[in-house]
Amino acid sequence: MSQQKFVDRKEELGFLEERYKTDSSEFIVLYGRRRVGKTELLLKFLENKKGVYLLASTEGDRQNIKDFSKVVGRFIGDENMGTLEFDNWQSFFENLFKHKAFDAMLKKEKIAIIIDEFPFLIQSNKDIPSIFHKIWELIMKNENIMLVLSGSSVAVMESEVLDKKSPLYGRRTGQWQLQPLHFSYLKEFFPYSLEELAMVWYVTGGIPAYLPKFNPKQSFWENIQNAVLKKGSYLYSEVELLLNDEFREPKNYKLIFKAIALGCHTLGEICNNTGLDKSMVSKYLDVLKGLHIVREEIPVTASRKFKRRLYLICDPYFNFWFRYVYPNRIDLEAGRSEEITALIKKDFSNYAGPMFEVLVDELIRTKYVLKQFSFTEIGRWWHGGEEIDIVALNETAKEIVFVECKWQSLSHKEAEKVLFDLQEKSKNVDWNIGKRKEYFALFAKKIEGKETLRKSGYILWDLDDYC
Repeated sequence: MSQQKFVDRKEELGFLEERYKTDSSEFIVLYGRRRVGKTELLLKFLENKKGVYLLASTEGDRQNIKDFSKVVGRFIGDENMGTLEFDNWQSFFENLFKHKAFDAMLKKEKIAIIIDEFPFLIQSNKDIPSIFHKIWELIMKNENIMLVLSGSSVAVMESEVLDKKSPLYGRRTGQWQLQPLHFSYLKEFFPYSLEELAMVWYVTGGIPAYLPKFNPKQSFWENIQNAVLKKGSYLYSEVELLLNDEFREPKNYKLIFKAIALGCHTLGEICNNTGLDKSMVSKYLDVLKGLHIVREEIPVTASRKFKRRLYLICDPYFNFWFRYVYPNRIDLEAGRSEEITALIKKDFSNYAGPMFEVLVDELIRTKYVLKQFSFTEIGRWWHGGEEIDIVALNETAKEIVFVECKWQSLSHKEAEKVLFDLQEKSKNVDWNIGKRKEYFALFAKKIEGKETLRKSGYILWDLDDYC
């Protein structure tokens, strides 16, 4: 059993509990990137319930069925189950549901059957979705069970389980994509200031498996040196392990990640930086978008046909690693983590600025800030040489909020200047001009004279407003 700290997940647990308590059978699909906490969530959900947790491997059907039969045998109190040879998955589940002990359990309460890392089964046998479709329809559908298929390969879960072309399409009764922990929960891990917590988020995101790798008794920069930059540490090699698991030839993907992390965001810029062919880079970017590691961006008010798209790394840890660890591996391998930490300190404000925009975007989307609004679109805007960090709009209400993000401490005069410039740039945003209701917001580390500016109708937020 994992000893990882379990924080939050109230909404996710509530969803699973709600489905478990229904009077009908349930087929739930749970997925999310590696290390996001799916296993911890599922094990927490299973506490005080009748259920069995099965972890798939890439060893093929025969070995997985053998392993599953042993786990199920212990669950129903029949060790002989683990010694039986089953020809296929259907035979295995038919025998299980016909077993007297399992049948007696079903009559008393709903049984949860959780299969974690379901994509591993598909990797070994491409017919698995068809096989489990048949098992659900013929064996499980009318029984008192809750089947949960979970997976870390987002692309496989979306294409082979959730996609309308999948044999399993339409069978699920619920689905949930597990996201990283919200920024507000980082304080559960560290006794840091809000500025330092934001800095931790810029490096780790809200990935539950990464946060415990930082020592709360050490400073932020001590943790960067010891937990990320030191050879042999978990976060030093984690990206390499993830890429090797996901791709057969990760070399070109690394080149693309490095290019984006260093500021190459258009297809042309990425090609020039990596030296890779345009069609090849396009293919790799499509794969990375499917894995939800890289996102494609167009101006928030632009048509979907807009051609000059930007590519950004979604994951803070990947972003940090490819900006600072990957380019400095020779020095880090030689044990010069202290020197590289010093270099990162000098550049960190340049890295933190765009990451603060990403954090504010998340706070808006999760309604932690700007709660008084309801938005239909949120994103960046740019045209020519002008750019606005975040534009959030509501098509129905014709409301639009222009947001500027500054990872700085601003004087009253500086804040006024930022807001004035923001208003000037907003005039170039071609969206419901003359019909829209406009709002202007400034997010920063610290803003002097907030109340005076708020009385003028501006929306101001800094770390002192965080609660």
